[in-house]
Formats: sequence, structure tokens, C-alpha cells
Amino acid sequence: MSQDLTNSAIHRQNILNNPFALQEIEKAAQIQGISFEDKTVLLKEQVAAFFEVTVRTVENYLTQYEQELAQNGYEVVKGKRLKVLKLSIKAMDVPETDFGNISKSPQLGVFDFRAFLNLTMLMAESERARLLRQTILDIVIDTINQRTGGGTKYINQRDEDFIQSFFEGENYRKQFTDALRDCVAMGNAKYPFYTDKIYVSIFREKSQEYRKVLKLHEKEKLRDTFYAEILDLIASYECGIGVMLQEEMKIKGQKLTLWQVDAIFNRFEKLPHWKPLIEKARNKMASRDMAFRDALHHKLEEYVTPLQRAEFDRFLGEKSKELAERLEEAKDVMKRLKDRE
Repeated sequence: MSQDLTNSAIHRQNILNNPFALQEIEKAAQIQGISFEDKTVLLKEQVAAFFEVTVRTVENYLTQYEQELAQNGYEVVKGKRLKVLKLSIKAMDVPETDFGNISKSPQLGVFDFRAFLNLTMLMAESERARLLRQTILDIVIDTINQRTGGGTKYINQRDEDFIQSFFEGENYRKQFTDALRDCVAMGNAKYPFYTDKIYVSIFREKSQEYRKVLKLHEKEKLRDTFYAEILDLIASYECGIGVMLQEEMKIKGQKLTLWQVDAIFNRFEKLPHWKPLIEKARNKMASRDMAFRDALHHKLEEYVTPLQRAEFDRFLGEKSKELAERLEEAKDVMKRLKDRE
């Protein structure tokens, strides 16, 4: 992970939305601040002192990135909350000059830890910010690797929906290849050819292009790396096209030509109900691979968005498990069902 965080809002937000990495970063940073409402906050003056920049520099970032910083925890405290904050500052027994003249201030802007990290990833002038950014990136990588057992190539398999989607997809795959075998007058090249047409229709990449993005070895299977939503959509394509091939062959009374199959495929992929499903699938693949696998699908770049916290929980949290554990659980369930018969 070698991104320039100062130039990438998506990479910044992926880090800030990852609760597992944030926990480790907070431990490592050990930032000393003001205790306020069960969390630690910092004033502009403290932030400026930490980064060895002027308060005006901090204010410039607050102006330029107002929405992003507010979204990630920066806020202006007023009223009764301000009184509580001032009491907390007074209890710290440090000179008020360390915080500026706050006694008569009608409001105070505060950074919680997420907002402080957000500013760290924005500030280009500070050497301390640069060093902390490198630490942040290292911790993010270490955290993901630790929770996935050392690699993310098969992080898709940690999703609790993966096994069911994978095995159901294998059944639909068999129906599709059987339909190609029985209904299409073309040699064995038809299997990879129409598989690639499905992949391009869904996520704009042929098999070899996808392999290059994920750096897969020759013997590694693509479908072992697909997310459950991608497997489900591929299965829907293979099921639907397979049925249409069989129906068309019955009408024609003979195997279909390459041009006839292409016409069927084109009609099928243009059905309007596919659009929202494909848009969602592209977003999931592009965004997850960027965040988890540090892989950019250039043909899906427009679909990349920051992952929400729920996505990190799904693939890194307590519900996520190694495939071996899930297979063992599935085997136990099948055994219990068999014993009941």
C-alpha cells in the first residue's frame, strides 16, 4: 500500500472507516489531549503544536476540507457542552496560553482522534504528519494481514455468504457448459469465449485482465477470488443464457451458429433489470479490491468508493472466518442432517 494519502480521499476514508486499524493506530500514536465526553479531543492550538505548524495553517485546512473533517469528527462545541469542555481544560492544570485565550470564547473547535488522523493524512507541510502517515499505512497493512492470516488474495472467502454462493454457482456453471456443449456448433473455444463475454458484461474484464489485476498465478482459479455478489450475478447470467440457448435450439431444430448465440447474448445482457445489479457488483468489486487487496481495476475506476464500517466488519470482524473453518462447520451441519434421516 503505497498511496499518497494527501491526494486520495478514498484511501483516507477507507482507513478512517476501518475500526480494527483505528484501534491499533490510536494505541501506537498515544496522542495526549483533553478528556471530553468519554473520548480524547484536541484544540487547534494543540494540533498546530503537534505538527509544528501555525494555527493559521490548521485553519486553512479546516476551510479547504470542511465537509470531510466534519464527517470524520471535527466539530464546533457551544453552549452547555462548551462549559463542560472548558472545565476539562481547566482541570488539566496547564497554562491557558497553551490553548490560546479560551476563557471568553463563545465556541471552540475540537478534533477527536478520527478527525486528527484525517488532518494527518491531509497535511503536506509537516514532517511529523508525513512520518505518522507512514506509520498509519504500515499499521493498516499489518492489521489486515494479521486478521486474514497473512494475505488478502482470498479475503472474499471470509464472507459468511461465500460458500453458499460458490457451491450454487458451480451447479449453474455446469448447466451453462452443458447448454454450450449441446446447443452451440463450435469447438471447445466456446467455453472460455462465452465465459469471458459474461465477465466483460459484468465487470468489464476478460479472465486474463482480471488475473493481471489480482496477480494470480496460472493454476489459481478466478472464481475462488470472486465475492459472493459477483458469483451470484455470474450464476444468474449462466442460468439465464443456458435456458435461452436450449429454447432457441428447440425452435431452430439444430445447433446454433456463433452469430445466433451472439444475438441471444446481446439480447440477454441488454435486459433492463440487469443494470442496478451490475452497477452494485462493479462497485463492490472495485471498492473492496482497492481497500483490501490494494488492487485497482482501471476499467472500473469510476465505481470505486470508500468502504463503510460494515464492510470491514464483514471481512475482518468476528463474523468473518477462514474458509477451512466454514467448510468444517458446513460438514458438521450436513452430518447432523444426515443423522436425522
